[in-house]
Amino acid sequence: MTATLASPAATRTPLGLLDIDSLLGEEERDIASTVRRFVDTTLRPHIAEWFESGSLPRDLAREFGRIGLLGMHLDGYGCAGTTALSYGLACLELEAGDSGLRSFVSVQGSLSMFSIHRFGSEEQKQEWLPRLASGDAIGCFGLTEPDFGSNPGGMRTRAKRVGDDWVLDGSKMWITNGSLADVATVWAQTDEGVRGFVVPTDTPGFSASAISRKLSLRASVTSELVLDGVRLPASAELPEARGLGAPLSCLNEARFGIVFGALGAARDSLEATLEYTEHREVFDRPLAAFQLTQEKLANMTVELGKGMLLALHLAGLKDSGSIRPEQISVGKLNNVREALRIVRECRTLLGASGITLEYPALRHANNLESVLTYEGTSEMHLLSIGKALTGHAAFRA
Repeated sequence: MTATLASPAATRTPLGLLDIDSLLGEEERDIASTVRRFVDTTLRPHIAEWFESGSLPRDLAREFGRIGLLGMHLDGYGCAGTTALSYGLACLELEAGDSGLRSFVSVQGSLSMFSIHRFGSEEQKQEWLPRLASGDAIGCFGLTEPDFGSNPGGMRTRAKRVGDDWVLDGSKMWITNGSLADVATVWAQTDEGVRGFVVPTDTPGFSASAISRKLSLRASVTSELVLDGVRLPASAELPEARGLGAPLSCLNEARFGIVFGALGAARDSLEATLEYTEHREVFDRPLAAFQLTQEKLANMTVELGKGMLLALHLAGLKDSGSIRPEQISVGKLNNVREALRIVRECRTLLGASGITLEYPALRHANNLESVLTYEGTSEMHLLSIGKALTGHAAFRA
């Protein structure tokens, strides 16, 4: 049997060194290639402009829907029903463009749509999921509050029964897509514990305002939600959502996408840096020919490859239905942490050019500062892993 060797050109790409593509099936490779072409041709030419202006066009939702990215890992209701691995690879390619792009798709599919798909009534699913899958409607997920991020169980937003209706009062903060959304999944305290509600954003008493002056995730709409006497029928409650475990399970879906997505930011920065060092001459030699440069490039490539192997392993666990929350914590903690180190190191090799939007590394670094803390801070993931190892919940008094 004759072994098939990767070409020298292929091994000179960051993930080609370990021949990562050989670990993927044909369908997964096709999906990744399709999303990469979409990002490169449709989105990448505008990313610097969106980042600089602090905006993201609303009509991108239909573009994402057109190629089947929204809720792609869900079944039925217009969703593609792909594997977790395919979804992860799509997240990687989107974040190779910009974290804001992956965040949009992640919030729409893994938070807004997943919450309705997993916990909603058939009526709620029929009303919202096909429109969210096509991008004709945009969704958001209202869990985090100004004073309750890592401890969502302390949320102050309340839902009270008034006759047959529910009335919601409170506020939510740092909500991706909030001021673009047509529907919000809002989590609130009730006399029976935490419950979820499907809230059309044109309901009286609901308002959303965009958060400005951000230094990170600029090509993303981040908002504050205010609920002031929002009156909803009983049918707005998510019937299968009982307790804090429901929204936390949605967060696990989003965290899984981040495990892959962060690697996209790292790969994009490393690819740009490899090309730059080949053509940038220092002391009459290419920058890539110096030992210190090669040390940096080699270390970054090793960490990227290790992160990718971890992501592929977790995708296998997720597709088999056996993945545990602490395993996702390992992936999110490691891959975001290492991706941030990689993009910062890339900036050093790019020199002064690295601080401009002509090159992606510092933009990715700024974005990853948000990715580092949303969907669970590094500290909380460390404690989640620590609890799994010791049986002690150190984040509880």
